[in-house]
Amino acid sequence: MMNFKIPLPEIPSCAWQRAIGLGWENPYTVRYASNLDDGPWHGMPLGGLGAGCIGRSHRGDFNLWHIDGGEHIFRSLPACQFSIFEQPEGEEAQVYALSTEAPEDGSLSRWTWYPPEKGSYHALYPRSWFKYEGVFKSEIICEQFSPIWPNCYQESSYPVGIFEWTVHNPTDKPITLSILWTWQNTVGWFANAVKKPTVTVRDDGSPVYDYQPKWGDSMGNYNQWITDNYRVGCLFNRVRPHEELQEGEGQMAIASIINPALEAFYHTRWNPSGDGSEIWDHFAMDGSLPDKQDETPASPGEQIAGAFAIRFTIRPGKTRKIPFILSWDFPVTEFAEGVNYYRRHTDFFARTGNNAWTVVRTALKHGDVWREKIQNWQQPIIQRTDLPDWFKMALFNELYLLVDGGTLWTAATENDPVGQFGVLECIDYRWYESLDVRLYGSFATLMLFPRLDKAVLEAFARAIPTGDDTPRVIGYNNAPAIRKAAGATPHDLGAPNEHPWEKTNYTSYQDCNQWKDLPADFVLQVYRDYRLTGETDIAFLWECWAAIPVTLHYLKGFDLDGDGIPENSGAPDQTFDDWQLRGVSAYCGGLWIAALEAAIAIAAILRQNPPQNPDLEPPNYPTCLEEEIRTYQTWLDQSRPIYLEKLWNGEYFRLDSESGSDVVMADQMCGQFYAQLLGLPDVVAPEYAESALKKVYDACFLKFHNGQFGAANGLRPDGSPLNPNDTHPLEVWTGINFGLAAYLIHSGMKAEGMKLTEQVVKQVYENGLQFRTPEAITAVGTFRASHYLRALAIWGIYGVLTDFC
Repeated sequence: MMNFKIPLPEIPSCAWQRAIGLGWENPYTVRYASNLDDGPWHGMPLGGLGAGCIGRSHRGDFNLWHIDGGEHIFRSLPACQFSIFEQPEGEEAQVYALSTEAPEDGSLSRWTWYPPEKGSYHALYPRSWFKYEGVFKSEIICEQFSPIWPNCYQESSYPVGIFEWTVHNPTDKPITLSILWTWQNTVGWFANAVKKPTVTVRDDGSPVYDYQPKWGDSMGNYNQWITDNYRVGCLFNRVRPHEELQEGEGQMAIASIINPALEAFYHTRWNPSGDGSEIWDHFAMDGSLPDKQDETPASPGEQIAGAFAIRFTIRPGKTRKIPFILSWDFPVTEFAEGVNYYRRHTDFFARTGNNAWTVVRTALKHGDVWREKIQNWQQPIIQRTDLPDWFKMALFNELYLLVDGGTLWTAATENDPVGQFGVLECIDYRWYESLDVRLYGSFATLMLFPRLDKAVLEAFARAIPTGDDTPRVIGYNNAPAIRKAAGATPHDLGAPNEHPWEKTNYTSYQDCNQWKDLPADFVLQVYRDYRLTGETDIAFLWECWAAIPVTLHYLKGFDLDGDGIPENSGAPDQTFDDWQLRGVSAYCGGLWIAALEAAIAIAAILRQNPPQNPDLEPPNYPTCLEEEIRTYQTWLDQSRPIYLEKLWNGEYFRLDSESGSDVVMADQMCGQFYAQLLGLPDVVAPEYAESALKKVYDACFLKFHNGQFGAANGLRPDGSPLNPNDTHPLEVWTGINFGLAAYLIHSGMKAEGMKLTEQVVKQVYENGLQFRTPEAITAVGTFRASHYLRALAIWGIYGVLTDFC
């Protein structure tokens, strides 16, 4: 008989690492009291894109619950926990619940909690590991992952997390070990109890609405013990009062396997609010449970939990692997009352809300293949010797936001064959796919899930011609404005409390109809997605084309002096929405010129390739395209000399043409970067771009606190602030820094780009900001807008390093 040796998991050296339960003396804290600050106990989330996710911190507790699409709950549930019983032959047993933090409310007081700093936590998204050391005689590692890898449009949507436990006995005695999994029945908790939430404007001028999850509402919940051939587990259900499935209704399950060498024990109904003795007294004695099955639904105010344990004996020198599966099935996402969508995973599982166990079966059957696919994706990057470990770590871990960012991914339709997709700008600014933010932040979806990125841009294309004259008050200055002007490119695709994709421009902090960067952002991203995905998807260009002339002509309407370039109005009217620009600006003007070049390139392609869908063919084709090309070229011929004449000061480009400011703007060359990246004609001659880029690096990075934090958005040439009380100019924006670093590298300044990136990564991962990367950090240890979309721009750095392979 062949004797196969089971290896211990290999944890990549580049994974983020921290001692289990080790906190921070001075973690970054939130800049404004109204912004979200959950504290530093964030770990890698588990779950699929748009399926919801559950986070487990390096303390060992399950504490993040993004099950309700677009909503944020951060609360530890102590009863949701793994525990270990271990007894070497002839010795005393030891038993621990594997969180280092006992419940604050005094519940589960009979349980013994794991001591801090005994072992290590590692994360390299979508995988993470707990390595327990210095407590048990066994060598124990728990690997966690969900089936997410590039170009996977099925499994990446699954609502599942896999926990593979590997136990090795290094001693000369047999060891009996039991793994207990307890879980509180939370079915029905993840929906807004406020059906018509009130929208208010908070102290930073942004809109916010009431969200009250049905947290703790367990009436009607019941638990079942399932034995299904070699699969066993607890299924968590709820009595459904409605004929049609509602948001928050469905199932959860925890499961594992049995065989002749594995014993299973269970208790399907115990009180997670009590002292936990009905579980712990049995488990601590011999690693068993009393095998109680009770499917009685919970009464009003009652909480119930289920549990099972897998017990086995490991001989000296042997190793055993056992998979545990967490699954859930909540098929419906509700936005405004009555606006319901099915999630993407329902394209592969039925829409009944009864498929948590089917997901378990699927995971147990395919989990090894899923891990192999993740490893095959990650390994070539992990093995690269030209990339430092800190970069590999951040590159993968920043992808957490693809599931954690209130992500939506709807079921497919005829018009949307991969469904509709969206990631929130952040939890504080709760609206989807802010177009200015995704100019850098969408590099990850472009490179890993290009069909989803194109679906987002197609949604913007559909929204551009539409209008919404609903009046509202702008938070920045209390001025009146309409919600959406026809022809304007919307800032975002809507919010979870309304109807995303149909009602756009949710944010009301500024009048985004006046923004001078959004139309250019749209055109550049459309051409980028075409160019960097093989230059073959002409159907995608046609889907977006009709919106391009509409929005470019709309933007040209802000060229009040007829010089070819739209002027900024003096109000914050671009992505730096607390920073006033006046006249022609380096940032918006450069994007305008690059976008006109992109529009000409798109029109030239479409002129030679009629649409396969006759509904997309514009009137008077192809003459209409030739006319647009001539128009854009006329605007370009006007714009280029004006841009240089009004903004170049001999060393860098001025902030704008009218304020008289000498501030060096870190992102002044964004348009030039996009032009270079996409093979378009330069916005400015290379010698101007090189000089400006070097000045940005010197003034905004090296001279800003000696390069400790990253590049501030805008400083004077000597590195001093124009106004020490400024907000945006003195912040280090993580995503802008990653975009700037990508441009540095693309321009031949690799060492400078990597140095800049490293400082920003250090600020995030050494100060308790992991898995909640903010938009902005400051030099005094504060942050703003956590879980931020733009930080995914780190994939743009990898893209330029690899020529977007």
